[in-house]
Amino acid sequence: MIPFYRLRFSNRVLYIRLHSSSDPLPLDIHSSSDLIRKQQWRALKFLTKSTNPNSFLQQLYDWNAPYDVVLQYFKWSEQEFHVSHSLEHYCKLFYLLANANKYGKIRSLLDNSFTIQAINNYSSCSILRMLQVVGDNVCANSIIVDLLILAYVNNSNTDLGFEAFDRAGDYGLKLSVISCNQLINLLVRKGKYGRAEFLYREMIKRRMEVNLGTFNMVINGLCKAGRLHKAEDVFQDMQVRGVLPSVVTYNTLVDGYSKKGGAGKMFKADALMKEMVKRKIFPNNITYNALIDGFCKVENVSAAMNLFKKMQVSGLKPDVVTYNSLIYGLCCLGKPDEALTLWDQMVDSGVKPSLVTCNVVMTGFSKKKMIDKCKEVFDDISKQGLVPNTYTYNTLLNAYFQAGNLEDAAKLYKSMLEDTVSPNVSTYNSLIAGYSREGDIETVNRLVDNMKGRDLKADIVTYNILIGALCKKGESREAVKLLNEMSRGGLIPIQLTYNTLISGYCGEGNLKAALNGVSTLLARGWDSFPCIPASTTKSSGLNAPTTAVQPFLGFVESGFPFTHNGGAAPTRQAATGHNALFAQQIHFEVDLFIVLCLVRGQIVKSTRMAKWIWIEKGQAFKMFKKHPNCIQN
Repeated sequence: MIPFYRLRFSNRVLYIRLHSSSDPLPLDIHSSSDLIRKQQWRALKFLTKSTNPNSFLQQLYDWNAPYDVVLQYFKWSEQEFHVSHSLEHYCKLFYLLANANKYGKIRSLLDNSFTIQAINNYSSCSILRMLQVVGDNVCANSIIVDLLILAYVNNSNTDLGFEAFDRAGDYGLKLSVISCNQLINLLVRKGKYGRAEFLYREMIKRRMEVNLGTFNMVINGLCKAGRLHKAEDVFQDMQVRGVLPSVVTYNTLVDGYSKKGGAGKMFKADALMKEMVKRKIFPNNITYNALIDGFCKVENVSAAMNLFKKMQVSGLKPDVVTYNSLIYGLCCLGKPDEALTLWDQMVDSGVKPSLVTCNVVMTGFSKKKMIDKCKEVFDDISKQGLVPNTYTYNTLLNAYFQAGNLEDAAKLYKSMLEDTVSPNVSTYNSLIAGYSREGDIETVNRLVDNMKGRDLKADIVTYNILIGALCKKGESREAVKLLNEMSRGGLIPIQLTYNTLISGYCGEGNLKAALNGVSTLLARGWDSFPCIPASTTKSSGLNAPTTAVQPFLGFVESGFPFTHNGGAAPTRQAATGHNALFAQQIHFEVDLFIVLCLVRGQIVKSTRMAKWIWIEKGQAFKMFKKHPNCIQN
């Protein structure tokens, strides 16, 4: 005879017969709920062994089981059977909890890593569509999506969060300002400023609640994106809507204008601070620091110092950020001694210098070639309890190389490696440039190999230095190989790159290649290049204007203005030969001489030239009063 087992559950008697897997389970909602609530999982597992966990979960939904029963089984089945519940089951559970006003449990469920991992497999569009299928309660679904967006934000998933917000509008769901603000904040932190602005505009369009936090975060994003006119528009919008700006609002705008730089932007930043004072919104350290830093960046240190004094008068104590900005400004003006005086004042006031302070002062001394002072600050860093970083070492390395002190530079580089401070591309650029100036190509090649060994990719500066070194040695062909290698590596040559090559060709007497380089510059829209020395035309043997001068005449005929590159190109060299053709004044102003060619007994004419000059037997005629020094003997 087949035995029966008798189990009691809440005054109910449930008879369970041992049966095969094909037999149906004699379970109902009451007995199942009792087992789940009492967490008698062994009994439940035995009774449901012939049933798929997802199927039993669906049975609970069909029975309209209470939310606590469904939730407990949902969690247990995940842990016990490692099942992946379907999107429908997730949405049904969310809907069940929302209708029971158990929003905290939804949030707790969404905070679970297993749940969010499963949810992330579905698009926000799929989730919202399934919620509509599960139930048509707009209020419940709005809360679910609201909590879903917060979960996406907590997991830094901007794409799914933004998609959920976007599609919520299509389904007429009302989201809270809390979730929207959190999403805007995440978008701004991730640098997705356009999406943050779109979200804000959509909130206004959907007539959703917006508060001070919303406006501040959107303004912050627009300022970081450099779209100050848009930030100003939002600033005006908030006041139209009756939301009063706070000190955070003003600080954000002041910082945005200050970072943008320029006299006009600094005038606006200063005006904003005056406006906030007028509104009884008092500036704090952040306000003053932003303005002081902005004025120092545009080298208006006098205005920065006035703010520094005003800051102290108002009862605010300057911090390390304040001093760093002022010290930077003084160093940029070439006043490192005054920067050191401010440093002493900083220490006396109880503000401890940071590594940034030391680096800035060192940079100032390095630019002034005050190597001893630079080294003195470097030595003081460890005494201050600070640890030099890569930038610190790079600054002193630059100073040593500028002074031609290769021995100390080599020792410093060795010390850098011993202190486990990793060199970067800038470090190697300094080393390569320093040894290149000394003509030590062997060391340069070793440094390049070392750089590659550290998986550091050469940048445009590295290539320019190497190309310059090769051109200096008269190896322009090797320099061109580097140029091609640079292009293959995805780096775009700059004007200085071609200027260096042109000068190299000129030094080798290869005028044809130099002119090709000039043509490349023009094709790229650059309007300055090194002057071609007269010695080049001599050594190249070009006596006919058709070969040496005609390319330049083509540029003149096209109305191309030649201008000097302000020091980026090699120093201008003038004609010193017996005969040369020179034209200076045409319909536009010319700063560089246009045609330089030693052509014996010939004058080259151009319809765009207003005058031509004949130079004979080395005697240079004095040309126009405006450019008396354009020809030098």
